[in-house]
Amino acid sequence: MARSTRLTRLAAVSALLATGLLGAACGTDGSASGGGEKPRIGLVQINQQAIFFNEMNAGAQQAAEEAGVDLTIFNANDDALKQNEAIDNFVQQQFDGIVVVAIDVEGIKPAVKIAKDAGLKVVAVDAIVDSPAVDTQVGVDNAAAAKQMGTFVNDWAKKQNVAAPNIGVVGALNSYIQNLRKDGFNSTVEAAGAKIVQTVDGQNKQEAALTAAENLLTSRSDLTAVYATGEPALLGTVAAVKSQNAGDRVKIFGWDLTKEAIGGIDDGSVAGVVQQDPRTEGYEAVKEVKALIGGAQAKKTIDVPVTIVTKENVDKYRSTFK
Repeated sequence: MARSTRLTRLAAVSALLATGLLGAACGTDGSASGGGEKPRIGLVQINQQAIFFNEMNAGAQQAAEEAGVDLTIFNANDDALKQNEAIDNFVQQQFDGIVVVAIDVEGIKPAVKIAKDAGLKVVAVDAIVDSPAVDTQVGVDNAAAAKQMGTFVNDWAKKQNVAAPNIGVVGALNSYIQNLRKDGFNSTVEAAGAKIVQTVDGQNKQEAALTAAENLLTSRSDLTAVYATGEPALLGTVAAVKSQNAGDRVKIFGWDLTKEAIGGIDDGSVAGVVQQDPRTEGYEAVKEVKALIGGAQAKKTIDVPVTIVTKENVDKYRSTFK
């Protein structure tokens, strides 16, 4: 869409948001062009503390360099409102497209619609934003992958001759994605006879997850296993099990590798970790936005498969998490 046309349409929709909220608040990785000819894409990220999101950023930057686009990455620091403000800012600066890693998949919809109405191409990554304003969804089917992990735990329990394992969950109850992972896992293991004896909220923050996991281990001496729904939850659980010397009685299952999780796999306290491919997610998202800007038909969905990492296949991941 021509810049002048987009500006006209923007004037009609900008009143729907409180404008001018971000100004210089957008931190950039790759510079935003000052009106140059390169297409400009904004990546609205959740945070830059988790390795997962940093890997996604790296993939997005690689794609931007290869595709010849300017990429601006906004770090929302786990604040859903700031994500909405960032999208508004990208619209006002007349960007060509956005990539959204949503915190609140419902709350972000009005901002995404405004971006689409203003002529921007919109790609959602990881969290599913069910809106006609989203051109393409990139990422993992979290519900299906959670069931895959549930089946893995069921098979593990059979091998251990444990008919009805008692499982605690360290979740992030403010995260739509991690609730999908919790619910899909729970239904799968419960159907095989397992008991979800307690769920604690790690709030998607490592320190909170550590405290929650420690409380879980202290209050439930009958635990057979702990399932952690995301990177902060898994980091906190691994640390809690180590600090309480509980690795022999409790096995850990979770999402998203880290150096600490690999250490747990090595010492036997971690039995399996769902590993996504965030670098590929970021790469594919930026490639898709560039293609859409060039007039390509939207792919609608781009699926990035997961792997369950165990002692048998962990070696190939070590170099990433040194």
